[in-house]
Amino acid sequence: MSFVYNADPERGQEWERQFALHAPDMAFHHWPAYEDPAKVRYLGTWAPINDLERFNNLEVIFSLGAGVDQFDLDAIPRHVPLVRMQEPGIVATMQEYVAMAVLGLHRDLLSYIAQQRESVWKTRRVRPASQRCVGILGLGQLGAAVAQHLVRLGFNCRGWSRTPRELPGVQCYAGEEALADFLAGCDILVCLLPLTDHTRGILNAELFAQLPHGASLVNVGRGAHLIDHDLLSALESGQLSAAVLDVFAPEPPPAEHPLWQHPRVLLTPHVASMTQPESAVMMLLDNIARHQAGREMVGVIDRQRGY
Repeated sequence: MSFVYNADPERGQEWERQFALHAPDMAFHHWPAYEDPAKVRYLGTWAPINDLERFNNLEVIFSLGAGVDQFDLDAIPRHVPLVRMQEPGIVATMQEYVAMAVLGLHRDLLSYIAQQRESVWKTRRVRPASQRCVGILGLGQLGAAVAQHLVRLGFNCRGWSRTPRELPGVQCYAGEEALADFLAGCDILVCLLPLTDHTRGILNAELFAQLPHGASLVNVGRGAHLIDHDLLSALESGQLSAAVLDVFAPEPPPAEHPLWQHPRVLLTPHVASMTQPESAVMMLLDNIARHQAGREMVGVIDRQRGY
């Protein structure tokens, strides 16, 4: 029985060390240097793999990230579950990144960066966090953790999801009929939705128009959530005042893309959250143990919903 790892090779060395410590009886291989494909029972990958049929004894595919929108679910055999990564490192690093982005927007960091470049010494009004409403689009594992972290920082938080949720200190909205009311109170909107046919392009002119004038955006979901030219138009009109973007479609954006040089946009290269090898391996090995014992695994994708 063997496990095949298909992601960043440097981090893969740490994965191999962790497997040697905690699962010495399971053969570990780096893609594409695996042995007999018939011996591969478990596959951990970030990117889709073609010709899965050659792994005729494959039992589980583990996504090595929190998202699974990069996979064509129809190309994965129906009997093979796809499991997304759920480990503390992903949650903690996402909480850190969104806190950084929200605090930067809250305290006018982009304005001060622009002033520094122009040698301008000018103060701006400081508002307490309790007077700033942050809205989280998507209250899954990451969205819920981010919302509660922002509450601890003192922000007024609200969240929206397709189905009802209850979170301490967070005003929760659910369903399409509640989306407009949710958006109307968001000074800073954070997108943490999964990418599905339903959410693709959701960050568009229609949605931006429902936010308070001068609101700002943080997108840490997927690049395909955002209609770029609608964002640029909203920034030009002042409907949006600023944006922090960690994800793009495609990645990276073309060199000539206007977002690169926009003074009211901060870009980062898809670094908001990253799996941490030690905790990720332990989570994955626990799921393998669950699978071998015939128990339900954590993070199995619902093929109909796509997440």
